[in-house]
Amino acid sequence: MTTQRMDNSYNRGRRVQDSFFIGYDWILVGSGFLLSSIGAALVYSASKQKLFDAGISTDYYLQRHLFNIIVGVVLALIVSRFSFRIARAYAIIIYGVAVFGLMVVLIPGVGKSQGGAQAWLALPGGFTFQPSEFTKVALITLLAMVLAEKRDQELIPHDKDVFFGLALAGIPALLVLLQNDFGTVMIIGATLLTVLVVSGTKMRWVIGSISTVILAGYIASKLNFVKDYQLKRLATFFDPNLDPLGSGYNSLQARIAIGSGGWFGKGYLNGPQTQGKYVPAQRTDFIFTVSGEEFGFLGSIIIILLFSIMLYRLTKIALNAPDKFGRLTAAGVAGWFAIQTFENIGMNLGIMPVTGVPLPFVSYGGSSMFVSWMALGLAVAIGREIDDRITPSNR
Repeated sequence: MTTQRMDNSYNRGRRVQDSFFIGYDWILVGSGFLLSSIGAALVYSASKQKLFDAGISTDYYLQRHLFNIIVGVVLALIVSRFSFRIARAYAIIIYGVAVFGLMVVLIPGVGKSQGGAQAWLALPGGFTFQPSEFTKVALITLLAMVLAEKRDQELIPHDKDVFFGLALAGIPALLVLLQNDFGTVMIIGATLLTVLVVSGTKMRWVIGSISTVILAGYIASKLNFVKDYQLKRLATFFDPNLDPLGSGYNSLQARIAIGSGGWFGKGYLNGPQTQGKYVPAQRTDFIFTVSGEEFGFLGSIIIILLFSIMLYRLTKIALNAPDKFGRLTAAGVAGWFAIQTFENIGMNLGIMPVTGVPLPFVSYGGSSMFVSWMALGLAVAIGREIDDRITPSNR
């Protein structure tokens, strides 16, 4: 048995090194590339008329979006070339860099405010970076590392490890909350809950984590961490007509745009709501409305189908991962993409409150694009080291 195990490890190492791209999950990578390409078309449509009216080149945002995609793919390629165990070895350092970035953003005059949240750092060339996006990957790898530790041959995480991991995760979560970015806090919390559940931790920790988040939300509202406009967004989620020209405007216009598309849409660049600039933040948070209006129900289903394929492949990688850290990391990435996709599309459809989170791989924004592709590259790296017994036909 020992000899067979050594042979498998040797063959796996040879398989990874024999060819530059051998072992890559091309279905996973392809779904991400198609989503980014569709996003480029949607970003151009969402920004074209506004740029034209301002006397700016209509492909300004398209060019920047394509640049973001290229950088994201390059980052994914770099990450995928290394063993995923390097992420485990440097998880604490990655976590420290993320926390440092979140602290720098809060420094007056350094952090840039947008949409009510002080969550960006200004970069040369007019670009910005959002450290809270990088924090998602940092916390997934950190919690996966901590929960993958075994004590006395236990099959489930030790209580001390769970407490230590959640305590460390609470620090960046608090810093993001101080940035007034409640949507990202929600995504981070739900993603870490996914890692907890997959790790097999005791149910009391899962229930306790959910209760803590609810209690923290209540305390935050009482201490004015949750701003009035965020509370109004929540109120208009239940009744969009409560403030149709204020906090309910985004949601109403988004639903009008999507609903008017019908089955086949109005045609590319022919959406009245989109080209009339009625939907705010359309190239970022409400990018899905462009698809709904101009490509209709069938066009929007393609986006959902591509995300479904991506999540299926990520789940397969998690199930077949060579060790527990790989399984938890891949599951965390899958959970993150699933939760954020559901929240973004849900707020476009009016079935979820407006939180201002982007649609992964699709929305305009460098930080989200870079980190999403890096996470995908990490999942590919895990998939490349899956045991040779798992053949291409049953992966």
